[in-house]
Amino acid sequence: MCALPKCSPAAGACAPAPPSQWPDKVQRIKKVGAKYIALAGPTAAGKTAAALAIAELYPVEIVSVDSALVYRGMDIGTAKPSVMELSAVPHHLIDIRDPLNAYSAAEFVADAQRLIEDISARGKLPLLVGGTMLYFKALFDGLDDMPRADAAVRAGLASEAAVKGWPALHADLARVDPVTAARLEPQDSQRISRALEVFRVSGHPLSFFHQRNATKNTATTTQQQGATAFISLEPADRAWLHHRIAQRFDAMLATGFLDEVKALRARGDLSADLPSMRCVGYRQAWEVLNDSSPLSALRDKGIFATRQLAKRQLTWLRSMPQRHVVACDDPTALAQVLELVKAQIGVFR
Repeated sequence: MCALPKCSPAAGACAPAPPSQWPDKVQRIKKVGAKYIALAGPTAAGKTAAALAIAELYPVEIVSVDSALVYRGMDIGTAKPSVMELSAVPHHLIDIRDPLNAYSAAEFVADAQRLIEDISARGKLPLLVGGTMLYFKALFDGLDDMPRADAAVRAGLASEAAVKGWPALHADLARVDPVTAARLEPQDSQRISRALEVFRVSGHPLSFFHQRNATKNTATTTQQQGATAFISLEPADRAWLHHRIAQRFDAMLATGFLDEVKALRARGDLSADLPSMRCVGYRQAWEVLNDSSPLSALRDKGIFATRQLAKRQLTWLRSMPQRHVVACDDPTALAQVLELVKAQIGVFR
């Protein structure tokens, strides 16, 4: 039995408190300005259930911190909250982009900052929920002042990769930016491309920009620690999370995930190189459809890729010392989350 099972708004278990119960809470939140609570964790850790449970007790609006949920028409493979869950409490930054159009960390920060202010001005509590740790880091620490994307340079890199292969470009990156190359896999096309793009546009390695912003980011993080509660759902037993991941991927396949990807491909204007189609699960489904492989191949590839995603998410989280860790496989996990939120509301008063 999962420690943080998915809530069932239909049964009323996670419905938000009625407005008649809000006034005192609203007035308390209004007094403190644009504060917010962040709830993070790897995929399948139970973030949605925890967020809806918080909504039972406090007048929150949820801001999604997920680079896949922004895309319309990508519902099953992203484990997008159901229609009933979305209607139980206001949600933001879900279904705001067509899969043809990218959504950057810079755009997220601008949107999230605006929403935090707007939600707070309405007397509600902004609750940021998701697993895209780059977005959290950009919001907490600020964005590195790096060159903007250059479509021509990126297209040239893609052409080079088509001839030489991404491992060869990874070797090129190692010669100009060994620090960045050391943390990337030779097949990580997206990040290798971006690192080489930055170098070719600016003449400086990506690691240079990261280091230059380190002092500024540290100061910003210290300031943010007093402004938010950053709750992180992390499993004590990795096998528990792996079981959840497999269960969820099987449920996706059973509810038509492959048909969802077929419909996206049938549009004719999407390709495997787009950020939307590089999302975990979608990339593997695209490959399986290209190869006409059996459904079992998609299951194996999808579960493996999702486990790797969870591993990366946990690595990111361990680099964020300001977080409050709750073991999501602990039977008392939900109670611990609610207690942390209650304590932070007290700080906000």
